[in-house]
Amino acid sequence: MRTIEWHNGTAKTIDQTRLPSETIFIDLHNSIEVAEAITTMRIRGAPLLGVAAAFALALTAHHSRARNRATLLGELKSAAGTIRETRPTAINLFWALNRIMKKAEKSTGNTRELRTLVIDEAQRIADEDVAVNRMIGKRGSELINDGDTILTHCNAGALATVEYGTALGVIRAAFKQGKKIKVVATETRPKLQGARLTAYELKRDRIPVTLITDNMVGYVMQKRLVDKVIVGADRIVQDAVINKIGTFTVAVLAKEHNIKFYVAAPKSTFDIDHKSSNVTIEERAPEEVTLIGSQRIAPDGVKVLNPAFDVTLLKYVTAIICESGILYKEDFRKLKARHHK
Repeated sequence: MRTIEWHNGTAKTIDQTRLPSETIFIDLHNSIEVAEAITTMRIRGAPLLGVAAAFALALTAHHSRARNRATLLGELKSAAGTIRETRPTAINLFWALNRIMKKAEKSTGNTRELRTLVIDEAQRIADEDVAVNRMIGKRGSELINDGDTILTHCNAGALATVEYGTALGVIRAAFKQGKKIKVVATETRPKLQGARLTAYELKRDRIPVTLITDNMVGYVMQKRLVDKVIVGADRIVQDAVINKIGTFTVAVLAKEHNIKFYVAAPKSTFDIDHKSSNVTIEERAPEEVTLIGSQRIAPDGVKVLNPAFDVTLLKYVTAIICESGILYKEDFRKLKARHHK
């Protein structure tokens, strides 16, 4: 089952805020609706944000009544600007917009051909995501031993991508190979993506999973209940991995307990031009912390800090698993060096 699909002028996607209670698909018809779905986290997960951004441009192209190329390009730029304002940290969103806009601006065809180019490129990005994530799963499964218990944080599964997942893709691939593995999933406050989404996916796939609160990570590592950690990423820069808030805590605890800490992400998540100091960390609404659903759990008016992501320096990362292979620290340094030549 794909998390998002193109249906002749409509993008159909799962409303992730309704999981695990009910599986509801919503139809998105334009870039404004896509932006709203991203902002409210009905669509979330770095690779999926990239595909949703691409479909926002495809919807713009499909429904445009522009009679000339310049007008259509202007509409695409406007739609891209709307989507860029939604989530500042996840690089895949910007990567997909830049990829399509660059091809659109370089194209020399008429309006009809430009529409087709944008729609086809968006679908290509979606299909590539599935293939890339399956390759990440295959590469990463080599690091998993029979009998391992793997801790993961947040949701880097099928729901964060088009179909297969990054961190959970590695777990899925190892499980499919017959390795008897178990998963420990953190609940991931404040939006509970681990409890609502990761546990949902793993239970559906019959992969053994134990749910813990975020503040139990030290306990399970101290008790040697975890063999490895695998997480996803929203952006990988020269010196760090930027991922869901709480990842840094997990990484420090893993290093303290000599547990390997792996990051699984496609190359579209790499932002080699920048360091962590250049990245804007998204701050979200205080109500995500003070409320669970509609139930208030903190005094009205209390001051809240709610960053959506944190920064984990590469010194805490054992390796990065991407579609081209497993990158250790030295490999990543070489990748940076080649990129800057």
